[in-house]
Amino acid sequence: MNQRNKSGKVTIVDVAKKAGVSPMTISRVVNSDPKVKPSTRIKVENAIAELNYAPNVAARALKGSTVRRICLLYGNPSSAYLGELLLGALEAASEAGVHLVVERTDPAINLESLENHFESDWDAIIVPPPMSDLAGIRQLVAKHNFPAVFLSSATIPGRANEIRIDDHRAAFEMTNALISEGHTRIGFIKGNPNQSVSERRLQGYFLALTEAGLPIDDYLIRDGLFTYRSGEQATSQLMALPSRPTAVFASNDDMAAGALASAARHGVAVPTELAIAGFDDSPIATTIWPALSTVRQPVAKMAKTAVETVLNADAGQPPFKTIVMPHEIIRRGTTLKTESTYLSVDRPV
Repeated sequence: MNQRNKSGKVTIVDVAKKAGVSPMTISRVVNSDPKVKPSTRIKVENAIAELNYAPNVAARALKGSTVRRICLLYGNPSSAYLGELLLGALEAASEAGVHLVVERTDPAINLESLENHFESDWDAIIVPPPMSDLAGIRQLVAKHNFPAVFLSSATIPGRANEIRIDDHRAAFEMTNALISEGHTRIGFIKGNPNQSVSERRLQGYFLALTEAGLPIDDYLIRDGLFTYRSGEQATSQLMALPSRPTAVFASNDDMAAGALASAARHGVAVPTELAIAGFDDSPIATTIWPALSTVRQPVAKMAKTAVETVLNADAGQPPFKTIVMPHEIIRRGTTLKTESTYLSVDRPV
């Protein structure tokens, strides 16, 4: 008697239970993966025949690929970034009929400890920051024979599959946007030093100031960790300066949101007394008030492209792709001095 779900259709889970293996193993057998043991293949084929299982169209369409289980290695402290990353990766994985596994690690993990997270039944891996900047990560991935894509790292083009935006240019353009609005004292909150994008964004800020003939004031540059709390603390330090900035550019939206909270606590009106800009255009940018001016980084699209790229990548083999995606400067209420976006010191945040 066939095992069926409520719809009456035999599923891959039914076949897995019958054969005593995982659904991923069923997928590998269906797609002629050479890694499957002969004894396991026989068990699965017998279960398929007994249950009269018909593989889905998406799985059959990927018959030429051995990638069935993609790991997204995650250690970024920003929940907003993770949300966008998952949105794009899950959409692409669903369309391709593959499984997405999210493996969470400590952002400060070392290479030796990271290797303990690797599983032999992964078929490919996507590595976003900060893991994509970890020294030796590419060699470790190659050692395990994973097709891989790295996001937003500083690797020289041609050494691995990479997807990024031009962070230096984006930060330059956002700083220029603030300068064009009349700001000459612009504070900058740096990102976590373990991510190469932090330095690229800082250098873009420096270049814009230099080209505008404005001095680089070390007192206006504060450390951050890409977290709300670090943005709040850095802005409080800036607000305590004898000559405080008229604008703050934070290296991500979480820190910019923290900057907005700090401004309210210090009785500083946004944007009339202090303009605030962020980076990423994550969901928090439009859920806070006023809405956040920011650099739009297409994180979801980058993740979707990463899945599509890794499906066609050979493990550690060139040619490698470096894909630079477009960014956009988004101006909203935290920099535009309009009545509808004015933040009164009496308004709760």
